[in-house]
Amino acid sequence: MNSVAAQNFKISIQIQPSLQCFLLPSSPPKFLKILHKPQNPITLKFCPIQAASNHKSITSTNQQQEQDDGIPIEHVKTLVKFKSRHNYIRVLQVSRRADHPLAGSRLLLLDAPGNIHSISFLFKSITNAYYDVFATLPPILPPGPLGILGFGAGSAAKLILEMYPQGVIHGYELDPAVISVGREYFGLSKVEKQYPDRLFIYISNALNASVKDGYSGLLVDLFSKGCVIPELQNPDTWQKLKGKLKKGGRIMVNVGGSCVEPEDIRKNGKVIMEETLEAMNKVFPGEVFVLNLGNKKQEDSTVALAGGLPDLEKWMMSLPKPLRFYVDRWKKYGG
Repeated sequence: MNSVAAQNFKISIQIQPSLQCFLLPSSPPKFLKILHKPQNPITLKFCPIQAASNHKSITSTNQQQEQDDGIPIEHVKTLVKFKSRHNYIRVLQVSRRADHPLAGSRLLLLDAPGNIHSISFLFKSITNAYYDVFATLPPILPPGPLGILGFGAGSAAKLILEMYPQGVIHGYELDPAVISVGREYFGLSKVEKQYPDRLFIYISNALNASVKDGYSGLLVDLFSKGCVIPELQNPDTWQKLKGKLKKGGRIMVNVGGSCVEPEDIRKNGKVIMEETLEAMNKVFPGEVFVLNLGNKKQEDSTVALAGGLPDLEKWMMSLPKPLRFYVDRWKKYGG
C-alpha cells in the first residue's frame, strides 16, 4: 500500500459536473465515495482527518454500496512531498484506471489543510476547476500582457496559452520549489519550450510585479497558510494593483470561501473572502462581480471580477465552447 493509503484521511474534491467526493475514513481507507449534489462545485481540497468511530461498524450492505460508488484508494499515489521555505508541498497522482472524473490527473497541494493549488491532466487542458474561469478573462481585455500573480504549477497559464494564440503571460511565484515541481511533474518545462516568446516566469513577490506600459489584465491567486493573503484585505493593495493595469484592464481573483481551510483554526475562509471583496469594492466601487462555484450554504467558493462586466453575449461568443456557460453566472457584488 502506498504512503497515501497508509493513513486515515478525507479527500473533499468539488469538480464539474456537480460531484463531491469523499474518501471514507474506514480503517484502513479503501474507497473514494462519490456523492451527487445539485450544484456546480469547482473547488478542490485534500485534508487529513482522524478516523471516526461511527465508520468502524459499517454493514456489509454499506460496504458493497461504497464499492459500487467509489474507487479503490490504491489509485491515489503520492509522487513527492517535502517542505520548502514557504510551503508544505505534495504532488498526488490519480490513476487513469480509476473510475472517477479526476482519473489521470496530478494535484499540487501547498499547505497543511490540503487545499489544491494546481491540477493537470495528461491528455486535456480543461481542468473542471476555477482555472477554467480564469481562462475566460483574455477576450475582454485590451491588447497587452496578462499577469498571473500566484503562478503555481501553471494550470491557468497552460489553458490560456493554448486557447488564445496571441496571448502573452508574465507569471509570478514566490516559491522557487513550486516552479521546480511544476516543471518536473506538471509539464511546465514543455509549456515553456513550446511558448518561449509568450510565457515569462519570475520568482518574486507577486505584489511587486510590473511591466512597461502595464498589464491588460491580472489573474490573482495568492494564498498562504491555507487562506487568501492578508494584503488582499487591504484597499491599498487593490489601489496598487489597479495602477498596474492598462486603460480598460480588468482583474480576476480567486477569493476562496468556506471551502478553503486555513491552517490557523481561528481564521475562517468565508470571512476572509468577504473582507477581500469589501476591500476590492472600495477601489472598484460598483464594478466588482462575483461568480459562486459551490453550494452557498455549505461549500461556497468564489471568483471575483473587478473592472465591470462587458457585453455578455459578445463575451460568450468569443470563448471556446467548454467555457461559455460561466459567462451568465456572474452577479454584482452586494447587489
